[in-house]
Amino acid sequence: MEKLKGITDVFFDLDHTLWDFDKNSALTFDKIFKINNINIDLGDFLSHYEPINLNYWKLYREEKVDKATLRYNRLSDAFEAVGYKVTKGKINSLSSDYITHLTSFNHLFENTFEILDYLQKSYNLHIITNGFEEVQQGKLTKSKIHHYFKTITNSENVGVKKPNPKIFKHALKVAKVRADQAVMIGDNYEADILGAIDIGMGAILFGTFNGNLNGKIKQVDKLIHLKKFL
Repeated sequence: MEKLKGITDVFFDLDHTLWDFDKNSALTFDKIFKINNINIDLGDFLSHYEPINLNYWKLYREEKVDKATLRYNRLSDAFEAVGYKVTKGKINSLSSDYITHLTSFNHLFENTFEILDYLQKSYNLHIITNGFEEVQQGKLTKSKIHHYFKTITNSENVGVKKPNPKIFKHALKVAKVRADQAVMIGDNYEADILGAIDIGMGAILFGTFNGNLNGKIKQVDKLIHLKKFL
């Protein structure tokens, strides 16, 4: 596998790429359900919540819902889907508790530290994330990976979300690097990969993707396999 040439800076997405969002989120729900006396089968709830949450994040990226709507509706819709009655006040309480406790769990994907140690020797490392600023900062700090990154670009600060070209251009400007010297690594084909390619950055898709990539998109299913390209 031919390594990428001319790259000086590597940009990572955070959730679902370095920080194991699904695992940490499940542990958080288990905790806050116990705190709030929600007697529900966690597996059943998550089977409905996870696709609902992903859809609301897509709507959020597309500027079709705001932050407050995302946080409330993803819970409200999930409880409705499993047929569990819960008051509006309780949903608001759960929404708040979820954000409070989410960063008390900080599982990372396999080989995160190893690959960051490896890449840090040859590249400047950065983060570009659509997540909420107050939560993302906690994830980076509490999972002990914050020090690897020279810059952290958050959609809330820029005012637009990936795949909008503005957030990538902002990240490159802050990092003081040209697009053709940078590569984006993320799990979301639309937001991370197409967004980066659109402004001339390189891109590597992390995880499994069911769509047809036509062999044109570099892809790894484990972080350690980034060594094939970098």
